[in-house]
Amino acid sequence: MVLLQVLATLASRHGWELTVAHFNHRLRGRSSDADEKFVRAAAGKLGLPFTSDSADVKGLAKAEGLSIEMAARRCRHAFFARVAKEREIKQIALAHHAEDQVELFFLRLLRGAGTQGLSGMKLEAAAPWDEEVRLIRPLLDCAREQIVSFAQEAGIRHREDASNRSSEVLRNRVRHELLPLLRHRFQPALNKVLLRQMEILSADAELLHTEAERWRRDRRERFDALPVAIQRRILQGELEELKVTPEFDLIESLRTSPAKAINVSHQRWLSHDGKGRLCERAAKRETMAEGQLELMLDARGGEGNFDGLSWQWQRVRARSAALPRFVRGCEWFDADRVGTQIVLRHWRAGDRFQPIGMANSQKLQDIFTNLKVPRRERLRRVVATTHDGVIWWVEGLRIGELFKLRSETKVRLKWSWSRQVVLNRCK
Repeated sequence: MVLLQVLATLASRHGWELTVAHFNHRLRGRSSDADEKFVRAAAGKLGLPFTSDSADVKGLAKAEGLSIEMAARRCRHAFFARVAKEREIKQIALAHHAEDQVELFFLRLLRGAGTQGLSGMKLEAAAPWDEEVRLIRPLLDCAREQIVSFAQEAGIRHREDASNRSSEVLRNRVRHELLPLLRHRFQPALNKVLLRQMEILSADAELLHTEAERWRRDRRERFDALPVAIQRRILQGELEELKVTPEFDLIESLRTSPAKAINVSHQRWLSHDGKGRLCERAAKRETMAEGQLELMLDARGGEGNFDGLSWQWQRVRARSAALPRFVRGCEWFDADRVGTQIVLRHWRAGDRFQPIGMANSQKLQDIFTNLKVPRRERLRRVVATTHDGVIWWVEGLRIGELFKLRSETKVRLKWSWSRQVVLNRCK
C-alpha cells in the first residue's frame, strides 16, 4: 500500500500510467476476499484502473505436489504475465524490502543455493515469463521499520496477512525464530552485514555469468581447462536453456561424468559431451552403467526397472505428523534428506548401512551374515544411495536411520518396489 501511494504521487510528475493488479490466492476465505475489496477501494480512491483474478492454490499444490508457497507463486506469476500482455505493460513494480532480502538469503541457504541464488533479488530484473517485461523493486533497500513508519505518518491504511504468523511456513520460522535469535545472540547488525555480503555475491555471480557466456559464445579454451566455477556456470546455463532445474548435484554429475546419460525427469535423459555442451538422449526407462542406475527425483513421481526390481516413487507433502500405515513393499523416507539425485546398484564389499533404530552404521556384509542371507541372494539385493554414496534403503531390510520420517519432515518420499521372484523379507 505504501508502494502504491508513492507511485501514484509520482505518476503525474513522470508521466506514468499505472494499473493496480491484485491476485486473490483464496487461502484465507473471507479474509482473502476482504483484501481484494480493500485494494479495489484504494485503487478507486486514487482513480487508477484495477484488475484482479483468483485461483484454487491449495488444489494446484495438491495436484502438482507443490508447497502452498510455490503454487501461489506460480498462479500469481501467470496472472501478472497475462495482465502485462493484455495491457502491453513493460514494468511491474513489487514491494519487496530489505527484510525480504535477508529472509530470502536464509531460505536459499537452507535449500543449498549457490552464489547466484544467495545474491538475492535485484532492484530491476527481467520477468521469468518474458524478458521484455521488467520487474522493479523500488523499496528493496528500505527497512521494514521505515516503511511502517512512513505508512503511519502518511495515514496509509493496510491489512495484515494472518498467515504471516503461521509457523507452518518456513519463511515465517526464519522471520520469527531464526533471525531474532541471530540478531540477539550473534550479530545485532545482521541486516547490514548480510545485505553487504549479498552485494558481494551478486557481483561475483555477475562475473561468473559474463565469463561463462563469453566462453559459450567463443569456445576458445578447452572446457576441462576452465576453472571449476566457470564450468559449473556454463552447465547451469545449458540446463536453463533446456528448461531443467540446475541443481548442484545434477551439474556435478554432468560435469564429472562426460558421456554418461543422467535421468533429469520422467523419460528425459541428458549427457555432457565433455566440451561444455549438453545433449538430450532418447527417452528410456533406465540406463545401466557398471551395474548401477542414476535417477533424478525432482518431479512428482516416476517408475522404472533395475535388474528385475520394479520400483515406483512419489513425493508427497507432509500434511500431519502421523506416520503412514505399513504396506508390504512400500517404505517412506524424508525426501529432503534423500535428495533429488540417487543411485540404485547392487551390494558391494565394504558397504556400510545404519538401519533404523541403530546408533551406528555396520558393514552390510555383517548384517547379511547375522540375518543368514545366502551369498547369491546378497549379490542380487539392490541398495539405494544418495548422490554422496550414503545408503538409505536396502532391498529386504529396514530403512536407514538417517532418512526416516521426523516431526519436522516437510516432504515425504514414498518408495515402492516388487520382484517377479519374491525375496525372503527380513523382519
